[in-house]
Amino acid sequence: MSTAERVHIRPVAEAVLAARGAEQPLAGRVALVTGGSRGLGREIAIAFAAAGADVAVVSRKKDACVELAEELADATGRRVSAHAAHVADWDRLTGLLDEVDSELGPVDILVNNAGIAPLYPSLDEVSEELFDKVIGVNLKGPFRLMAAAGRRMAANGGGVILNISSIASVRPTAADLPYAAAKAALNTLTAGFAQEYGPTVRVNTILAGPFFTDISRAWDLAAFDEMAESWPLHRGGRPDEIVGAALYLCGPSAGFTTGALLAVDGGRLAAP
Repeated sequence: MSTAERVHIRPVAEAVLAARGAEQPLAGRVALVTGGSRGLGREIAIAFAAAGADVAVVSRKKDACVELAEELADATGRRVSAHAAHVADWDRLTGLLDEVDSELGPVDILVNNAGIAPLYPSLDEVSEELFDKVIGVNLKGPFRLMAAAGRRMAANGGGVILNISSIASVRPTAADLPYAAAKAALNTLTAGFAQEYGPTVRVNTILAGPFFTDISRAWDLAAFDEMAESWPLHRGGRPDEIVGAALYLCGPSAGFTTGALLAVDGGRLAAP
């Protein structure tokens, strides 16, 4: 199977039908999803709208957010807004929350999904610019959004924060070390913010394994398949396979779950 075949982006209407259940556990909620126009964020935004939430789709590219927002609103009947924001821009983030509040109402579900993991030739050739960029998107932005959104949620009676981390945070390699370090720090923030804003705001994290998103187009698939043979499920994940965990952690069924790290990785962390 080619990379293009594995990185299959379903039409929004088809994805909504697949995600829709008999119940709408997120009805009446307002969810903000960063990195929401593609990859795992796109699937989460679609699933949340299908589950009854109004959704703010956020990424650096406004056009991509607008396109998804329009299709998703048509397919679900929910209110879906589009916002351009670079999550590493500290001063932009309170304004982003104000925009969503104005268009949809106060945010009571925040999904910190935006992330970057740029390649580099070796650790001693990692530039300060690359390092700062990785920390900015994967750590600084989520910290600021959790602090600002969490305070508002607590004042408004409660909410849920979901961070999308990575198994690299507990299984780092030399090839992804700045990214892994940032995600490990994000895991730590999960515990800290769960304490700070509990009991009314729950904060949890998904440790994502290798998913076939657009990022996987750069993978050596033969080498990947050989490596995956040692994992319990013997494969990488489809982007829509993040949805069940995200809906659970952000829904009412997880009312007693906070400060948790949930691996969705095909069993990669269970492998030697």
